[in-house]
Amino acid sequence: MLTKKTSKNQLTLPKEIADKFPGIDLFDAEVEGNRIVLVPVKMTPISATLESIRNKMSKLGISEADISEAISRARQKKK
Repeated sequence: MLTKKTSKNQLTLPKEIADKFPGIDLFDAEVEGNRIVLVPVKMTPISATLESIRNKMSKLGISEADISEAISRARQKKK
């Protein structure tokens, strides 16, 4: 589907595409090669508590050790 960039550098998503993401108003835009990739983003309400986050992690099987390991890997220098 074609879409046009406006003079204000805005794009309008065609209805057929927008309808596939009900309730989503935000998209993360990335450039991959010569393509623009839009990833739908759902914001977490400010009412989310540390307890609710821990409960969700538990349901997903993610432990504190998993988080520590992921942080350590992320902080390592790339070779």
